[in-house]
Amino acid sequence: MRTQGHGWQGTVLKLMGAKDYVLTVTGAEDVTPDYRRVHLTDGGMLAATGVHPTMWVRLWFDNGGKPHQRAYTLVDPDPAAGTLSLEFALHEGCASDWARAAKPGDTIEATVQGTGFQHPRPAPSHVFAIGDPASLPALNSLLDALAPAPATVWFEGKPDGLPFHDDTADVRTVPRPGLVDAVRAELPALLGAAEHPYVWIACDTTTTRTLAAYVRKELGVPKERTHALGYWRAT
Repeated sequence: MRTQGHGWQGTVLKLMGAKDYVLTVTGAEDVTPDYRRVHLTDGGMLAATGVHPTMWVRLWFDNGGKPHQRAYTLVDPDPAAGTLSLEFALHEGCASDWARAAKPGDTIEATVQGTGFQHPRPAPSHVFAIGDPASLPALNSLLDALAPAPATVWFEGKPDGLPFHDDTADVRTVPRPGLVDAVRAELPALLGAAEHPYVWIACDTTTTRTLAAYVRKELGVPKERTHALGYWRAT
């Protein structure tokens, strides 16, 4: 384990009990021209923290000389081998720039704090998930954890070539912007037919907040049967 300063954000996280690790790149591959998977060793992280569904870490990037952190979901974490992968939906920014250039031997600092997962009880009879390329790794982890429950997924963007784990899910692709309208039009009837539904929302912050309020306040889904987390901010 390695501890370094990461500006005021790092100081706050450290006060909250965060732990820092150094990950080392072992390889990388372009899944699509706009989606890249980076393979890493974990610096002892997984053995110390354990692994749970949708687990994520904060990665630290240099942004013009200032520390910049972004959260990424672990892909195929293997505590015994001390390895994991991370997937990047590529766009402009220092995180994507790092992922594009990542090569064996490169290192990246990671902080573990704030991640968690609770299995809904009773187990879902149907999963309703709303996401996009940025949240696809978490979506895959969620569907793996809640299998064999059937799933309906509203996915914003083009899924062509992206690594969906569950080939039985009903994936409804929605052009951006369009998630809010699509979910409002289609979710109520589907929700009414599910005995124990579970709703998971992970897209841009504004859309996530809008849909979370809609699901809880207008559709009446209890808070414990929903999970909503903004994965990025639209500009």
